[in-house]
Amino acid sequence: MTFGIAGNSDKEGIVDIIESLVKRFNKLRIPFVMHKPLVDGIRRRQGRRAVQGIESVAEKLLGRRSDILISLGGDGTMLRNARLVAPYGTPVLGVNLGKLGFLAETSVDELDECLKDILNGRYTIEERMMLESWVGGHARRSVALNDIVVDLSISSRMFPVETAVNEEYLSTFTGDGVIVSTPTGSTGYALSNGGPILVPAAKAMMISPICPHTLTARPVVIPDDSIVRLSVKSAPARVHIAADGQQQHLLKPPVTVYVQKSPYPAKLVKRLDVSYFDVLRRKLHWGRDVRSPETT
Repeated sequence: MTFGIAGNSDKEGIVDIIESLVKRFNKLRIPFVMHKPLVDGIRRRQGRRAVQGIESVAEKLLGRRSDILISLGGDGTMLRNARLVAPYGTPVLGVNLGKLGFLAETSVDELDECLKDILNGRYTIEERMMLESWVGGHARRSVALNDIVVDLSISSRMFPVETAVNEEYLSTFTGDGVIVSTPTGSTGYALSNGGPILVPAAKAMMISPICPHTLTARPVVIPDDSIVRLSVKSAPARVHIAADGQQQHLLKPPVTVYVQKSPYPAKLVKRLDVSYFDVLRRKLHWGRDVRSPETT
């Protein structure tokens, strides 16, 4: 088994974590590679000695060269790395170096024990649906594990988004935009926008109007084999299209955005003794009775 290591070189303490991983893998003679931008970032901050003996690989080769990718950072880092290696079917182990780290499977304190379980085969792989989007008239596609968002770039004014599912008209939402999310993304932007939580295994996607100017507009859950069309015929500013808040485009209206299930799911490494509902309770305090602070 070859491990890949990728992450956010700006995170505090990441150099110490990498040194520990490298020592462990070298001691056990476990092959590993590291994402070149992470190697370059550490070299700039710590000097050449900090990355001596580490094989760095380009972004396009990381998924191909790794059997499991260790993602060091927060949820943003996890989202990026999951998109990066999904076409190769490479599972990702998230190690939280941020604040919430909802997508991460383990913390730095638990990493040694987690790696021991993996090396002994005590883990499972969970597939998570991803989305892909494209703009009518443009060939380039974006991929997202959490969501595709259509809103405005520099204006807070409302604008209408005509929404259709499989070319069947759904509604025209007038507000700040529309979120199309996966079950994984239901606990992200869509949740803060008032949407429900979808368990990862749900074969569904969700359409959520952002701050709609009506009490009747609510999130809609649709089958995962649907194609969503979001049409903006006019708007007071450029239309902003974001995949996981990271891949972003600004286009002049009229703009038509299509969203559908990606053919490549993200694969996440999961421990055997931790369930999705455990994570909800622990990290989002889901189900906690706020009248009783001791309730967990």
